[in-house]
Amino acid sequence: MTLKTLLTVLPQYVLPHHFLSGLMAKLTHCEHTLFKNQFIRLIIRLYGVNISEAKFQSLDHYPSFNHFFTRELKEGARPIAADANAIACPADGAVSQAGAIKDGRIFQAKGHDYTALELLGGDADRAKAFENGSFTTIYLSPKDYHRLHMPLAGTLKEMVHIPGRLFSVNNATVNAVPNLFARNERVACIFDTEAGPMALVLVGAIFVSSVETVWHGVVTPPTISEPRFWQYQDNAPKLAKGEEMGRFNMGSTIIVLFGKDKIAWDETLAAGKPVKLGEQIGHSFL
Repeated sequence: MTLKTLLTVLPQYVLPHHFLSGLMAKLTHCEHTLFKNQFIRLIIRLYGVNISEAKFQSLDHYPSFNHFFTRELKEGARPIAADANAIACPADGAVSQAGAIKDGRIFQAKGHDYTALELLGGDADRAKAFENGSFTTIYLSPKDYHRLHMPLAGTLKEMVHIPGRLFSVNNATVNAVPNLFARNERVACIFDTEAGPMALVLVGAIFVSSVETVWHGVVTPPTISEPRFWQYQDNAPKLAKGEEMGRFNMGSTIIVLFGKDKIAWDETLAAGKPVKLGEQIGHSFL
């Protein structure tokens, strides 16, 4: 580990993650016109945000920075892979990792992995559905579109809010912090699809002020000490492929899980690959 990485990562172990994220929430939801417009301009300039893709390009449209950060895109800006077997990318971002879940373990970075059991909140039955299955991890940077969409059509069966820390999810931290994605606070959504069970795990991170879903609204905050569970049976939400399912209020990571022999990722889906919402990243064996 380099000195630069040490200086970046080690302080995160002692930072008050949730307190800092709460402060960021206040800043990002501030509706002072001059402040929020300057904040938006700063992020556009620093990260190269393509504002021309937004449905609304005037900064006056956005009451706060967070409204800008979770902005809608123009209709047609992200075509959804139309083939019935195609798995659509759930977000703009970059692939952190993609591959097989081997003996219940998910690859994080060289020298680090974690278990599906840990990631999904410690329930053995929930994790068993993804035993020897497939996963991909997609990182959203500040320049990306921050709404999350369905890779396949699905019926929601369960949602779990799992407490944890809020380490950064940038490459340096992912490469250095063991079990990072199973340590951070996260929301796991389990769907039934034509390709069997599918999990979409929305992982929080430092300065991520909240995670929300379209059927529940804001899930986190509040900060919790024990997992919270929601079961969906009667009138379970049904979402089409490409339909919005949630969003990060500030950026983070989404992890997608499928069961054994249900899907195959495209050969080009590898660590570091930039991806766009809706593009084909794999196919199911329907």
